[in-house]
Amino acid sequence: MKGFAVMFLPLMVLTAVALATLATAEQSLVEASAVQTPASGEESSSSTTLDIALQAVDETPGPAEASERFFLSDPPADQAERESVSAVEKTARPPQATDSEGSKSEGSAKASEEEENGHVTYNVPIVLDSSVQSHIRYFNTAIRDRFEKWLLRLGKYKPLVERIFSEFDLPSDLVYLSLVESGFNPHAYSRARATGPWQFMKGTAKLYGLRVDQYVDERRDPIKSTVAAARYLKDLYDLFGSWPLAMAAYNAGEGKVLRALQKAQAESFKEISRTTLIRRETKEYVPRFMAATIIAKNPDRYGFPLEEVTPHRFEEVVVRRPIHFRAISNVTGIPYQELKNLNPELRRDATPPDDAEYHLKVPAGMKEKVERLLDRIPTYKHAPIIAKSKRNRIDFESAKVYRVRVGDTLEKIAKRFRISVKALKVRNNLTSALIKPGDVLAIR
Repeated sequence: MKGFAVMFLPLMVLTAVALATLATAEQSLVEASAVQTPASGEESSSSTTLDIALQAVDETPGPAEASERFFLSDPPADQAERESVSAVEKTARPPQATDSEGSKSEGSAKASEEEENGHVTYNVPIVLDSSVQSHIRYFNTAIRDRFEKWLLRLGKYKPLVERIFSEFDLPSDLVYLSLVESGFNPHAYSRARATGPWQFMKGTAKLYGLRVDQYVDERRDPIKSTVAAARYLKDLYDLFGSWPLAMAAYNAGEGKVLRALQKAQAESFKEISRTTLIRRETKEYVPRFMAATIIAKNPDRYGFPLEEVTPHRFEEVVVRRPIHFRAISNVTGIPYQELKNLNPELRRDATPPDDAEYHLKVPAGMKEKVERLLDRIPTYKHAPIIAKSKRNRIDFESAKVYRVRVGDTLEKIAKRFRISVKALKVRNNLTSALIKPGDVLAIR
């Protein structure tokens, strides 16, 4: 029996080796097959692969998960931080992205909607992972009516935006960034006070040459705000060398993205999106843009109507005194609402009072008539604007009343306004020194 075991043992060993070799060969065959099918990840931006993957997406799935929903009225995460980035950060450049987030030569391609072998092409990195698919479902089901309005509104301005982006050598597909910013609504306003189709904060807007004051807010001007957005996006791409990173910085601020890259020792948006160094709103911003782009460039595939929209057209009339839309409408017959729509940057429905010349936009074909009747339009007298003081800030020289704040005492208030405690008590009929936050005291 022992001899039989000795003879049988080598046979068992040979059998095990043969089975292991067969399993290894089978595994190699599976891996070789997998290589031929690119993964749906950030490394794959091939338009042909994406087009094939799109065919597998259900066009009318159930509503998006609650965790994936968003509202365009929400403020851009930390967008105000753009205003405080130091000069060192603006000139610093992180290591170039080595994944396929898009090289500059690919990202700056000018072809916008070419049909190549029946496939739609993209000139910014586009992938189709689970997050992008979730946003596609959300746009296509949960807010389908709203998204359709956004597409129609964007269609009005799209040729104008693409022309401006072309002048700055930017990918034309970046026009769809305005969909996730505002639905290209010139009057869009966020809780963080970002305004206009490109949702500029006041400080960033001024940094990029936009006028923002009591009479004019050029963040709402479709042309001027698009020029500013083009300049800003170009600066962000020059800083990061990657469109996903540039778009994340447009949302969160370049300072936050630079710090996230540095702390994570990362080189791509994909890497920092897996960390807690950027907010979820920013993590979802790039997939949201990709989803909007996919639908906007394949509207028929998702059942959105391909309606022709009248492009944004106008003429300009030079105005040298303040005039109101109502007066212009009464004299020329141009509808008041049309003047408002053409000049969304004018905050008081009138040209500003102190401008030597203002270029007022009027409907195409109406310039000659308006210029001919301009002298008949009465001058508008702007009501004086009282500057709003910041919260809890008092003009102590002119104040007549004062609202008591936490920590205030009669002694502190009297010292602040340079009057005696006795005089303060007499003016307010106080029999004791007890005051509480919210009380209003007469000062003078």
